[in-house]
Amino acid sequence: PSMTALNFLSHLNLSFNNLSGQIPTGNQLQTLDDQSIYMGNNGLCGPPLLKKCSSDKPSDGHEDVGESKGGDEPELLWFYAGIGPGFLVGFLGVCGILHFLKSWRYAYFQFMDKIYNRLLVAIELKAAWVQRKFHKGEVRG
Repeated sequence: PSMTALNFLSHLNLSFNNLSGQIPTGNQLQTLDDQSIYMGNNGLCGPPLLKKCSSDKPSDGHEDVGESKGGDEPELLWFYAGIGPGFLVGFLGVCGILHFLKSWRYAYFQFMDKIYNRLLVAIELKAAWVQRKFHKGEVRG
């Protein structure tokens, strides 16, 4: 949702939020003439501020707050480039430990069997409870 579509604001203070770009114009935002609510956001421009925007294209007010304008591609590229090797190292580390350390392998699979059995018992108990309630006529559809 766009902030320009809001029609119920009585107070808004956007100061010191590291905002940048043209201030959108729209229903509620046109009534906010106080320049102090934008203080500390040196990247903002346009009315009601005195700083003019360098772009010729006026804002239509439909850009979401926090929406990426495409300047973050290198950061996202490094983020995704780190996910693959990180997953691989973690996965191979766990598999390597389970493969080479017999005591850890046995402990891991015993733990997984306990979890599986507890889950299976819980499901069976819940199914029996539902079946009992259904046969007593307490569940009506």
